[in-house]
Amino acid sequence: MTDRETAILVAQADRVRREKYGDGVWVRGLLEYTNRCSQNCLYCGLRRDNREIRRYSMDEDEILKAAERGYRAGFRTLVLQGGEDPDWTASRLCRTVESIKSRFDVAVTLSCGIFGAEDYRSMASAGVNRFLMRFETSDQELHRKLRDGVTLSRRIQALSDLREAGIELGSGFMVGLPGETEEIRQGNLALCRDLGLDMVGIGPFIPNPQTPLGQCSPGAMEDVVKMTALLRLTLPYANIPATTAAGSLCSNGREAMLGAGANVLMPNITPPCYRDHYQLYPGKTSLKMDHLPELEEIDRSLREIGRHMDMGRGDSLSIGLRSS
Repeated sequence: MTDRETAILVAQADRVRREKYGDGVWVRGLLEYTNRCSQNCLYCGLRRDNREIRRYSMDEDEILKAAERGYRAGFRTLVLQGGEDPDWTASRLCRTVESIKSRFDVAVTLSCGIFGAEDYRSMASAGVNRFLMRFETSDQELHRKLRDGVTLSRRIQALSDLREAGIELGSGFMVGLPGETEEIRQGNLALCRDLGLDMVGIGPFIPNPQTPLGQCSPGAMEDVVKMTALLRLTLPYANIPATTAAGSLCSNGREAMLGAGANVLMPNITPPCYRDHYQLYPGKTSLKMDHLPELEEIDRSLREIGRHMDMGRGDSLSIGLRSS
């Protein structure tokens, strides 16, 4: 694709985003509550065999205090993200979500991996509104290799179980994974379309030296921008975050994704004593939210590119389409 063709694609995607969502950017509070993980994915700094990382798991009281800080700052969606931590069972997650929802009028998103169908139904009953679980690659063999034997079909089944439970469905993929081809990228787009995703999270592969893929080359920001634009055109009603990985790879990475159709930002509300230990990859550059002036800075930056911050729940427009 030539530079001119890319510019046309990005402009088309940006126009669709404006038509569907206007110039507001949904702002969610991201709480990384545990970096413990039973999985051993080859690309992830939280992988089970990484002995260099300092492990932590917040307790329920700490999570509630962080949720309160986020709510008082104006967030109306909280995203609880963690590794597949055996101590965080479905029932414990449900109790925590129920506690949050009983205190604060917020939407809650979970991002914590594979559970059983009955677990997801329990989460929906507890008040979980959304669940994000990226499939990372649509290629079955590459998925099995990168996820240390976990099959793509198992991941897809879990996404299907979430949909059946009535939870807003989020997934997505990494751009530039070792072994990725153009055919796989097109397959990634097709799988997002076929899943009918309500939200789509993508970002560049960034090698972590504490993983088996530590010496591989990172994904390219220009490819992330192209895929963001293609996703907006493929799923015009989905919410698409401008991700931390893009901002870590490139100083204006988040802005580039926003310009190509993204409409969500997720400032990090994890307590500072834990935040630096959630190291999926090196050089992680979060939008931090420890004080209100930091939100004001986010809004100022957005207005410089013709957008503005929106602290509402930000439900995906695709939900209304399915129910109509």
